[in-house]
Amino acid sequence: MSAEGGTKAIVAALAANLGIAASKAVAFAFTGSSSMLAESIHSVADSGNQGLLLLGRKRSERDRTPQHPFGYGRERYFYAFVVAVVLFTVGAAFSLYEGYHKISHPEEVKAPVWAFAVLIIAIGLESFSFRTAIKESNEVRGEQSWWAFIRRAKAPELPVVLLEDLAALVGLFLALFGVSMAVATGDGVWDGVGTVAIGLLLGAVATILAIETKSLLIGEGVDPQTERRIIEALESVDEVDHLIHIRTEYMGPDELLIAAKIAVNHDDTAADVARGIDAAEARVRAQIPEAKLIYLEPALDEASRAHAAEAKPETPASS
Repeated sequence: MSAEGGTKAIVAALAANLGIAASKAVAFAFTGSSSMLAESIHSVADSGNQGLLLLGRKRSERDRTPQHPFGYGRERYFYAFVVAVVLFTVGAAFSLYEGYHKISHPEEVKAPVWAFAVLIIAIGLESFSFRTAIKESNEVRGEQSWWAFIRRAKAPELPVVLLEDLAALVGLFLALFGVSMAVATGDGVWDGVGTVAIGLLLGAVATILAIETKSLLIGEGVDPQTERRIIEALESVDEVDHLIHIRTEYMGPDELLIAAKIAVNHDDTAADVARGIDAAEARVRAQIPEAKLIYLEPALDEASRAHAAEAKPETPASS
């Protein structure tokens, strides 16, 4: 996934959520609906989340320092993880609490027209935000399924916005269901049921985001297909006999670290080996542009060592 993708989706989601949060708060003031209050808090939390994603993106662009020699690329993963925590604590926990309160002490939904009008407007705005996120994701996800894209993406912003927008849309329909049932039956318990459903939904999305961003934060390597391309590029250089072992890790969405041990010919000179390493690095970067950090260790494999030992003249024994 492109590390640069996602800004448009984040800005679209931020603008939509600010407008939606304000309209839901107005609707709650007129209706007293807990579903509307939960959705308002959800939208406020989402707006803060988009701000955190933009902040993490900006901070990750800082130059490396002696204390952080590999730079700050992982700040994007950290702030995406914070988003998952905020979504769970602020969105899910509050919605579950408010839903339980409404079920325990049901109240009639007042002025339901306000709730219906705001929910319909909010669905339209969230649909626009979700459409923007889908459009940007389609430009970078290739032939991957949506689930594979969310699981494997190294830049966290688009998966986060996609899941947030999806949760927001489903949550709006749950709120619409809760309010509709409360108005139709005259039983405010349905409003609480809708609120609890929103809380469970947000908790599920937050859990998925936390698991995926935690994995990125700890450190992920390349997928098997990309690793094969790296190996092929390394072994395509004449001075590299074969790869002994390789380790990869993303230091940020657009910065890949590659450390490999390569077998070289036993009779190559130091200059030959140096030229081979330079050529191997250039070929890897041509295939994998995000491979900014490449460390290659030349070595002789066991067969080369044995051959070199056989070719070495024996030292005469001293008398």
